[in-house]
Amino acid sequence: MGRKKKVILAEPRSFCAGVRRAISIIELALERHGTPLYVRKEIVHNHYVVRQLERRGVIFVDSEDEVPEGAVCVFSAHGVSPQVRSNAQARQLDVIDATCPLVSKVHQQARRFAREERTLLLVGHAGHEEVEGTFGHAPDRTLIVETVADAELLDLPADTPVGYLTQTTLSVDETRDIIDVLRSKFTDLQGPGTDDICFASQNRQDAVKAVVPESDLFLVVGSRNSSNSLRMVEVAERLGVTSYLVPDVTEFDESWLEGVSVVGVSAGASAPEILVDQLIERLADFGYSDIEIEQVAQEDVVFHPPARLIQGANAG
Repeated sequence: MGRKKKVILAEPRSFCAGVRRAISIIELALERHGTPLYVRKEIVHNHYVVRQLERRGVIFVDSEDEVPEGAVCVFSAHGVSPQVRSNAQARQLDVIDATCPLVSKVHQQARRFAREERTLLLVGHAGHEEVEGTFGHAPDRTLIVETVADAELLDLPADTPVGYLTQTTLSVDETRDIIDVLRSKFTDLQGPGTDDICFASQNRQDAVKAVVPESDLFLVVGSRNSSNSLRMVEVAERLGVTSYLVPDVTEFDESWLEGVSVVGVSAGASAPEILVDQLIERLADFGYSDIEIEQVAQEDVVFHPPARLIQGANAG
């Protein structure tokens, strides 16, 4: 007789502190400034969140150059380069910065390595907005390292003064392997004071690892352009369990459930809990109505919006 059908919910999941802060910044900016409100890039990498905000009059643009001169412009949670800030200033934009504080910390470290005249090895995915922003803080001194193979192929003398930083949303296991290669290649290597992988990414990956051994199938709610969501899928697959990214319940495929008794479920840090609820309801339609929760950490960190927005809301 097969095991009883059930769902194991991984916790923590869904919104992290940086995403909550970014969305609250939009809410407060709408209250204070009204519409249209411009946002450079997606405020967070989730299509549901972006569509909901568009319905409320938020306009998402690819470049600050698309924002009318003097208008209010929010920078996304992924951060921007100094060049973007200069362009915004030249266009006299009223900038509200929603950069995640953990990304801002990486930018500070990039500037420190540049001041120390170190070559910066930036571990991350070329083209990702966070990597573009960090790269822009030391463009003449930065090399992007995407894989272990990239690290092994670095053609620099062993005694080159180097520093490394990582994109905050990567897999902890993946970056560990790359950093091990860097340590073996360079005699003067400095890293960040603490791990760059943000605590939310790490907690969500740890929760996946806790649930996967009990699961026949693992589903991660998140958008296709969400780095941390994709890494969670990879973590589950590396542990030998079939795993799928589910941008929303319309993309759930019931054929995945064939021969499956236990479904593990989590969500990336930019995916709202409502999308998880919808997936849980869909699974219940197929008999997976028993829910267990596996919690590996308690997240109580809060990142507050800029004071100017809070003061503006209080004044109203």
